[in-house]
This record gives sequence, C-alpha cells and structure tokens, in this order.
Amino acid sequence: MEKMHYNISVRLFTAGKCFGPGMAALLSLVRERHSLRAAAAEMGMAYSKAWRILRDCEGALGFPLLDSTTGGRHGGGAVLTAEAEALLSDYETFCRRLREEGDSLFSECFERWMN
Repeated sequence: MEKMHYNISVRLFTAGKCFGPGMAALLSLVRERHSLRAAAAEMGMAYSKAWRILRDCEGALGFPLLDSTTGGRHGGGAVLTAEAEALLSDYETFCRRLREEGDSLFSECFERWMN
C-alpha cells in the first residue's frame, strides 16, 4: 500500500479566482527568463493563453503584473512589476508556511494511518 499523503493547492480570489499555482509558476519563469513567451513555452502553454490568463489576473487584481518591451534590434522582454514581485513573494511565503503547518497537523491527525 502506498504511503498516505496530502496536497494543498492555494488559490487567491477576488470576485473570482485570480491567482494560483499556475500564475505563480508563470511569473516565476518570467522572472527567470525575462520573457512571457519563453515562460509559456517552458510550461507547455500557448503564448496566447499565457497573455489571456495574465490579463484576466491583472484585471481581477487591479494592477499590472508585467512591464513589457516590444521586440526590435535588441529583442523584447518582460520583467515583473514591483507589485507582482511582492504578490509572488507573499504567495510563496504563505504556501511554504501553510505546508509547514499542514505537515505538522497531518502527522498529528493521521499518524495511526501512516504505518
């Protein structure tokens, strides 16, 4: 029998879902790659879908997440806005702390089922 485990997926809501693991992963990759197109490709996501979910998230949050420059001689690129950096940092901290608390609570509640 496989060892019992749990999973927590954090999604933030305004009027509707606006930020979750997928958006966090996309923004993290944009931070690394300096490109929404490269981030979307690495996630196996169409560039048009990445733009759509980014716009939807920005609309729900009420602030831009990326500062983008269009291509040209030196190519385009994207960087996270200060608000996006702060939101992503807070989201990652919240998820980490929730996992830590969840691990402790899971062990306490399900100890007899884990042998």
